[in-house]
Amino acid sequence: MTKQKQIQLKKQMAPYEKSNTKESVWQLINTILPFVGLWFLAYKSLSVSYILTLIIAVFAAGFLVRIFIIFHDCCHHSFFKNRSANKIIGTITGIITIFPYSQWQHDHSVHHATSSNLDKRGVGDIWMLTVDEYMAASAWQKISYRLYRNPIIMFGLGPIYVFLIKNRFNRKGARMKERLNTYLTNISIVVLYGLLCWGLGWESFLLVQLPIFLISGAAGIWLFYVQHTFEDSYFEEDAEWEYVKAAVEGSSFYKLPKPLQWITGNIGYHHVHHLSPRVPNYKLEEAHNNTEPLKNVPTITLSTSLQSLKFHLWDEKGKKFVAYKEITNYLQHSKKSEMASRLK
Repeated sequence: MTKQKQIQLKKQMAPYEKSNTKESVWQLINTILPFVGLWFLAYKSLSVSYILTLIIAVFAAGFLVRIFIIFHDCCHHSFFKNRSANKIIGTITGIITIFPYSQWQHDHSVHHATSSNLDKRGVGDIWMLTVDEYMAASAWQKISYRLYRNPIIMFGLGPIYVFLIKNRFNRKGARMKERLNTYLTNISIVVLYGLLCWGLGWESFLLVQLPIFLISGAAGIWLFYVQHTFEDSYFEEDAEWEYVKAAVEGSSFYKLPKPLQWITGNIGYHHVHHLSPRVPNYKLEEAHNNTEPLKNVPTITLSTSLQSLKFHLWDEKGKKFVAYKEITNYLQHSKKSEMASRLK
């Protein structure tokens, strides 16, 4: 893709970068009200059957993911035209999803500015090593990396650590406004959860909230993971890195069934989102369908996305993700070749 085509592609996003207040308000209504209703229904079902509670919790978790997408749009100032409105709704939805608005906004902005840049990893992204880095790592670093990317830890313990622990603390160097927003979010969560525990009983609260939190958390991390971890992705060192290429080649088009596409706020059109973060979630599909070059971006489906679980390391030479066993086979082959050359 030439520089000229990249500039043209970026310009083609301009018509979709304007939010629609009515559509944004309607999305708030058709997302938050069903979530509250399902949460209450899950609570009432405790007296009937906990299996029924868990079934309802699955649907409530889906709406919590959708609330996070609204929060996500607010962080990009794409949900409303007014920046203050984005901050207010972003802070409220951040309390519901237990994410501090200002802090996450900063980290996610860094992610967008550095996504797929091998020299600028570490903020707002998933820990990823290249093949050479992994081979040069110490035994402890390799164990830590393998544990980090283990599906049980990443999608099971990951939400507990990131959402409940990491999000509660300000980053080093955060400005006062960002720190105050984190404090406000934390205090609001304590008050909200305290009132629910007082009104419903802490056991009932946990029996409802815990599965919703774990399911939505695992789904959220999965969406973020799979949209940047697919075989023929794009990663380059800073000197060769290009923003548009990183967006359309380093972010996948996760083609989901319509109900899942709706509940996840069209975030499967991740290539469009990275190309232009100012496009609100309800215009991502339209931008994709009306922009010819975007129809040829890397596409994954529910079934093919499961393959991403075997992609562990980035091979800079092959320009693709590879599994641990491929490195093991390579090392074994190298040792055999070395031994054969010595015998000669």
